[in-house]
Amino acid sequence: MIKMVDEDFELFYSDEGFGPAVDARPVPPSTLQHYRGKVPDKLLEYWQAYGFAGYGEGRFWMTDPDDYAEVLNAWLYGTEFHGQDDYYVIGRKAFGDLTLWGTKTGRSLTINCPWAMIFPTDQSRWMNAGEEDLLISGWLAVMTLNRVDQTDDKDVPLFDRAVKLLGPLAHDEMYGFVPALAMGGPCRLDHLKKVKAAEHLMFLAQLGERRIMVDIVKEAKNRGR
Repeated sequence: MIKMVDEDFELFYSDEGFGPAVDARPVPPSTLQHYRGKVPDKLLEYWQAYGFAGYGEGRFWMTDPDDYAEVLNAWLYGTEFHGQDDYYVIGRKAFGDLTLWGTKTGRSLTINCPWAMIFPTDQSRWMNAGEEDLLISGWLAVMTLNRVDQTDDKDVPLFDRAVKLLGPLAHDEMYGFVPALAMGGPCRLDHLKKVKAAEHLMFLAQLGERRIMVDIVKEAKNRGR
């Protein structure tokens, strides 16, 4: 029986059905030390306890930021976010969405790589209150299997069908659309391939301009809500 670090991880792992972990890799002490002070202690606690691993049969991956440093730079270069903060990729979905942690801004950016969209989220309220750990534990606690899936052009979930057709993912793999959605490719099962994640995400970054989406949290704050 896996030991649960806290109630939020137990909710994610057991109640929401993301366990057991797949293709888990231990995180060496040198990596934990390197990221201390750059990412929240709670995230380091999860890394130390569970490693870098996939969850929900590979729908979601808790990632080694080093594996995606070049990818991250490629996606942020030329945007308003480049150089704004020290960002790290801390999570990845099976179809290529990236969750970023900013040392100053928190879990403030998500990149939907297949559609070339960047979603900012104002986390200043929690960061100013020193609630970095809460942002990490809450990130997992509200996650559901449906929310980390990808739907096709008929709004039908793809993950289970992709596994059946292409086989399960390893830690360095993802399901990619060929041709890419940003190039007008169809969002369908028969256009999915199992690809190396970092290489494919780097390829997607070279296709064109990113769309910066509206920060609904910041917008609501500006309107006094």
